[in-house]
This record gives sequence, C-alpha cells and structure tokens, in this order.
Amino acid sequence: MFTKILLAADGSAHSVRAAEKAFELATYNKEAKVEIVYVIDSKHSKDDVIHNWGGDASDKRKEKVQLIKQKAKHLGVDYEVVFLHGEPGPAIVDYTNKYPFDVVVIGSRGLNTLQEMVLGSVSHKVAKRVNCPVLIVK
Repeated sequence: MFTKILLAADGSAHSVRAAEKAFELATYNKEAKVEIVYVIDSKHSKDDVIHNWGGDASDKRKEKVQLIKQKAKHLGVDYEVVFLHGEPGPAIVDYTNKYPFDVVVIGSRGLNTLQEMVLGSVSHKVAKRVNCPVLIVK
C-alpha cells in the first residue's frame, strides 16, 4: 500500500482529521512513514513575532502540530515533522514533487478562511499540481 505519506498540517481541526486518516493509512503498512509538513508563511511570520512578543514564535508553531504528534506516537506510527518556508500551496507542491511520496493527505480547509474564499484553497492547489494521489479530508 502506501509507504511514504505526506501530511500537510496547520493545526486546524481539518488538519487533525487529515492526520487521523494519514495515520490510519500508515497502520496498514509496517514500513510506512508519515512526513508531517508545516509551512511557515512569510506573510504571517511578522504577525507571529508581534503576537508572541517576548516569547518564541517557533514555540507556537510547534504547539500547532503537538496534538498530531501525540496521535502518531499513540498509534505507533513512524513520523517526522518538517517545517517549510513560503506560501503554503506552492511550498507543499514543490516539496511533494521533489521527493517520491505515495500520497498526500491534506485537510479540506485550513486556518485561513479568507484566503480560501479569495484565492482558492491550499488543498485545491495541491491536488491540481502534485505528481501523486491526494486525499482531501473534510
């Protein structure tokens, strides 16, 4: 089945549900590994620093994937967290097409609902441009 699974995560409820499906796929193959990809959008990095003044903005990013990591550990799924920089859609597409993934699992909506309405969703951009199957989770 699937051996190399990319999970796009942003900490939203949809990405947590996507994680559950990715980990379910991983449990069917003992050799499966899930790469949890979180994209740090440079447009929002300045806001993160301002909102976390006196603290570490990277801690907030790590918190957003903490629940997902806990679920992976609980299920015994082999995983790795990768932080990318850039606009989420293109960054995920570039990373996915650079490495031989068997499937991408992504939530249907993320944290940025305004961007989804105006520019089209990240999941839609990813589904159109990656070179492997994409599972979009509602």
